[in-house]
Amino acid sequence: MLDWLANLFDLPALSPMTATVIIAALLVAAVVRGYSGFGFSMLAVSGLSLALPPARAIPIVFVLEIAASIHMLPGVWRQIDWRSLWPLVLGTAVATPFGVHLLASLPETPIRLAIAALVATATILLWRGFALKTMPSLPATLATGAAVGLLNGSLGIGGPPVILFYLSSPAGTAAARASLVGFFLATDAYALALGANQGLVTTGTFLAALALLPILLIGIAIGSRGYIRAEPAAFRKTVLALLLLLSSAGVVRVLA
Repeated sequence: MLDWLANLFDLPALSPMTATVIIAALLVAAVVRGYSGFGFSMLAVSGLSLALPPARAIPIVFVLEIAASIHMLPGVWRQIDWRSLWPLVLGTAVATPFGVHLLASLPETPIRLAIAALVATATILLWRGFALKTMPSLPATLATGAAVGLLNGSLGIGGPPVILFYLSSPAGTAAARASLVGFFLATDAYALALGANQGLVTTGTFLAALALLPILLIGIAIGSRGYIRAEPAAFRKTVLALLLLLSSAGVVRVLA
């Protein structure tokens, strides 16, 4: 089994401990994704990066993210807030190439720390009850999408702004979760296409993702069941705690 996995990942060998950690990280990431609608990429990349270089791990995670969204989409389709989703996706698509262009000139560590501080502050405000009375205007939604694209292209951390966008809006927890599923389906497909254009996506990428698919589906099923049983207030607090945890983990990775 381990030899088969090692061959699948183009590795000379894979220890039982590393394989166990990878599988456990993917399962936890899938549970989080099934519950909240986000969080899979950061957790999964952290797990796969124990055995694979980021350029190999990230495309596999993108394929799994897309598979997760497609799997969840039928159950959330009617709850998606399409009026806000399309300008967010449009703003992200337009701004992502500019973010990639900035990648070479931005000082990564201080920018990441500043963004983490802003995310933590916004998360605490939302935890204390801050909320918008109406959905943001079209220009504000496009601007949020552009911010996501700039951050994603330059630093790979575009998720928090769109998560905070929905959690602060009056859309409701069901619409927020559903819209995040739709948003990440669109943006992950876009990112995968950009990666394929750079030669980072191969047949091996899809074979590795296919081999890990059962773990993904099991985790999503567990997470989705937890969401169905959760009260809206409990869901909101859990998602905010998760966002704060992921933001803190990003800081630790930068400083380590």
